[in-house]
Amino acid sequence: MSATAVQQHESLNRARGGVSTANYAAIFAGFEAKGIPADQILPRENVFTFNAWKAQGRSVRKGEHGVKCFTWIPTTKTKADGTKSDGKICRTVTVFHVSQTDASN
Repeated sequence: MSATAVQQHESLNRARGGVSTANYAAIFAGFEAKGIPADQILPRENVFTFNAWKAQGRSVRKGEHGVKCFTWIPTTKTKADGTKSDGKICRTVTVFHVSQTDASN
């Protein structure tokens, strides 16, 4: 599996396995502003990042704009003495609704 495919599957696993609802307000507000009804917005079911959609065999249509939100990405840091510590890095990500995607060829 290529490094890109690994990254896509990791993105999908994080999206599906997450339990935080911290971004839900921003996700709902952002997609409702784009004209998508609230009852059609299902985070972790039909709202994912670009890479998570790619892992599911879908492509975000060219020119589509998603909704920005925050996520925590797990990391492992190696210190100068060789010890490792786990942590998290906060990143801004863009999520897209299924209506903004097409099935990949």
